Amino acid sequence: MDALRALRESLALLSQETLPAALFPQTPTIRFLPEQDVCPCGGRLGVKKTRRKTVLSLTGPFLAHETVYACPSCSKSFRSDALLQLVQSRCTVAYDILVFVGQALFRRHRTIDEVRIELLVRNVRLSTSEIGYLGRKFILFLAIAHSQATPRIRQAMNLAGGYVLHLDATHDGDAPVLMTSMDSMSKFVLANVKISSEDSADIANFLRKLKISYGTPTASVHDMGKGICKAVSDVFPGTPDFVCHFQFLRDIGKDLLGPAYGELRQRLRKHSASTQLSALVREVRAEFEPRQQRAQCALMAKALKSGEHHDIEPTTAIYLLALWALQGKHEGDGYGFPFDRPLLIFAERILELDRLLPGLVHRFGDGNKLFCKFAKLVALMANDVELRLKVEELKWRSIIFDQLRDAMRIAPVDGGNGLNDDVTAEVMTSIRHGVEKFRQGLVPCPA
Repeated sequence: MDALRALRESLALLSQETLPAALFPQTPTIRFLPEQDVCPCGGRLGVKKTRRKTVLSLTGPFLAHETVYACPSCSKSFRSDALLQLVQSRCTVAYDILVFVGQALFRRHRTIDEVRIELLVRNVRLSTSEIGYLGRKFILFLAIAHSQATPRIRQAMNLAGGYVLHLDATHDGDAPVLMTSMDSMSKFVLANVKISSEDSADIANFLRKLKISYGTPTASVHDMGKGICKAVSDVFPGTPDFVCHFQFLRDIGKDLLGPAYGELRQRLRKHSASTQLSALVREVRAEFEPRQQRAQCALMAKALKSGEHHDIEPTTAIYLLALWALQGKHEGDGYGFPFDRPLLIFAERILELDRLLPGLVHRFGDGNKLFCKFAKLVALMANDVELRLKVEELKWRSIIFDQLRDAMRIAPVDGGNGLNDDVTAEVMTSIRHGVEKFRQGLVPCPA
């Protein structure tokens, strides 16, 4: 252990000693000259002027001393290409910082403040507004680079035998629609733009520009939206057109579960379930957290529900059980509704608490006002007949949906591969047989 501790301390010291700030306590000066001394017209170049600017880079700041040449015959000026490859003209932040900021914000999902701290460690001092500006600039440069790469992307897809156009649109409320297209085989993102709506005319305009840039796809894949189906048939007539399995299953799930799930949300809002339970958690948190770590909450709540924990205090019990119920709102695998149904889990936990609390009230005694308040709050929500009916309805609807998602091998319940199952011929045959078996097992609704 002592040897490991000494090794860690040595590595930390070495890291500090090799930081740019330690290696270059004084800002170094680097001279840049044009790479040529003869003008294309044949004239001998002479010095026009010199200029300096401090450039910020990940290796530390440096003073760029640039000499600019000029041709006496044609008056054409020549700058250092080496400097222009490091930093944009009339800019003091090098490209490596621009890329670092862009990747930190959009690939590593860091906040602006977190990026600022990471840059400080590298002896780069930028304000949050400057980092935000660099993030927007990174996106702009990325879009320009993608546009310039369009001919090479098209050539690569043609050499591979064409491309399969995968289309998807997302939007939040009344916000503009973000339309994305990619080649399903190479995984190249072809275009990503905002359109005013999912109307077929708006999507058709997007597809026409795509057709000009990349040609006609060998096939297209998308969801079952009327607008996108019509636009694809108008712009790419005769092209094989398919429905994405994941989006197909997601749309079925929304139709099957959506209405009941929305009504359950309304019942929970009527009782302010989340708000009131959160208020109780805040009320007892000051007493509980100094004695226990929140990471132990799930284990202690499980022990409390099973009756194995006998020396627990009433305030601690409130904290554990209320927090356990609230954590149900964050359960899921990250696929979103209808694959994840956190409100159903939250409501089921409230009903389970209602079954447990009478015994716990007897155990802790009726004299604890805060615990009685907690029990009455849970009972009020659990005695809502409409809420119970929606929970039961969603449970049997979820069983049907999960049977279908298991048959289609898409985001299976408790599965480890999620959306990453390989779509081989054997897999497609397995899906076909599974869906057929599911369909035959459905019981028709009585007339």
